[in-house]
Amino acid sequence: MESLLQQLTRGNALFLIFILGIGGSFQSGYHVTGLSSPSPFIQRFINSSWYERYAAPPPGRTVTIIWSLIVSMYAVGGLFGAVSVKCFSGLLGRKKAVICNSVIAIVAAGVVLTSKWAKSYEMIIVARMLTGYSAGLGMSLHLMYLGEISPRKLRGIVTMTAATFGSLGKLSAQFLGLSELLGREELWNIILCFPACLSVVQVMVLPLLPDAPRYLFIEKGEDKACKKALQSLWGQGDYTQEMEEMLAEQAAIQSALPKSPLLLMRDRTVRWQLITMSIIYICNQLSGMSMISTFAFDIFWRAGIPKDQIRYITLGLGVTEIITSISCGLLIEHAGRRPLFWGGYGIMSACWVFVTVMLNLKDCSSWSPYVTAGLIVLFIIFFCGGPGGASGTLNNEIFIQSNRVAAFVLVGIQRWSVQAVLGLVFPFLIDALDTYCFVIFACMCMLGCLSMFFFLPETKGKTLLEIADEFKAITVCGKSFLDDSRMETRL
Repeated sequence: MESLLQQLTRGNALFLIFILGIGGSFQSGYHVTGLSSPSPFIQRFINSSWYERYAAPPPGRTVTIIWSLIVSMYAVGGLFGAVSVKCFSGLLGRKKAVICNSVIAIVAAGVVLTSKWAKSYEMIIVARMLTGYSAGLGMSLHLMYLGEISPRKLRGIVTMTAATFGSLGKLSAQFLGLSELLGREELWNIILCFPACLSVVQVMVLPLLPDAPRYLFIEKGEDKACKKALQSLWGQGDYTQEMEEMLAEQAAIQSALPKSPLLLMRDRTVRWQLITMSIIYICNQLSGMSMISTFAFDIFWRAGIPKDQIRYITLGLGVTEIITSISCGLLIEHAGRRPLFWGGYGIMSACWVFVTVMLNLKDCSSWSPYVTAGLIVLFIIFFCGGPGGASGTLNNEIFIQSNRVAAFVLVGIQRWSVQAVLGLVFPFLIDALDTYCFVIFACMCMLGCLSMFFFLPETKGKTLLEIADEFKAITVCGKSFLDDSRMETRL
């Protein structure tokens, strides 16, 4: 542990990780849960704005429709932000792209701040789309930047900080949403703008810190700037091994230009990497974790927990997320990636099975609601300490530099599309299936457990080229995608 702390504090790496975090996954985590506390105040604002504008109350379900637009525009913006990653990072580089993204977040905050005084709910819709765009772009840039500043031995713990800051963002939104702080009707626009203060800090400080060494060396060909960046981040030392690893990767991709998302999907040499990440992100999205974040109140209320206790339980969930994410960051370099995935999914599946049983027994005993809450806490521990925390690390490790940006675009499109659809479908799902809706989550977690156990190679301590070779060696029924590629070539 002392050795790890010494490596992180020898240069500016820890400070850069913090600055990237507050403007990256923290923002996304905050806005996932930040809308739940002021939601009744915003709906009343929509109602009053309509009345002042038209001198009549809004007809029928107008308020509900406008509110649904405000909620869904975040995911729509996130989808467009994920698609824009290649454009921003390619044209501006990693550091300038992150700064530009923070400017978008500040503009979005300005729009939502002034919407209350302008009495315009349309401005909230625009602001939510801009916020989603910034979150979708920022999450991918954050993970990419972290992966490209970290040495091989620290790659796991450095990239895991993205999950930690995401959890910190969720907890901050829950904490500030308490009525004793900012969760009051006159402050609903302030609580939505809070993360922009951290974006301002990032815009001011990030220009003083170095760009990603891998980006400087492999894409820009600036070996001196790369070495200077490594020394600034990790202190004075011999970085020959890291430079040689980058040189080998540069030589491997020299004959191939960076791929577009469509070309990457057609490339058989990375087919298993794409399948692996698609399964992981689908299972993560459909594991039930995002629904706990968004619909925690409904879930605990159905479990039979008194309403006045629910907000404190959700705060406890946020604290659990942060502690587990930090623990996973320390564990990942010792246990490896593979056990965290298949083991985590397996226990998560068991948790949902028992939650379903306990929800059906909630009327039989007074303690069953609290057992349900305990099972959900256990689920969060194994999600954040397993697939949820380690997926960002794996995404950086299994794609070489020329494929990484396109891979982030594809993963981002999938993640935000599933989130948008699930946010619309889950309220109807929980009404239709009642307590048995969690069986779907259990099945998805079991799918993740089995697929990771049989097909995911261990990536701990290996170079990106070694990891690529491990995926190429995967066979199903004695055949691989490379065999099909060779057969097509001969034909």
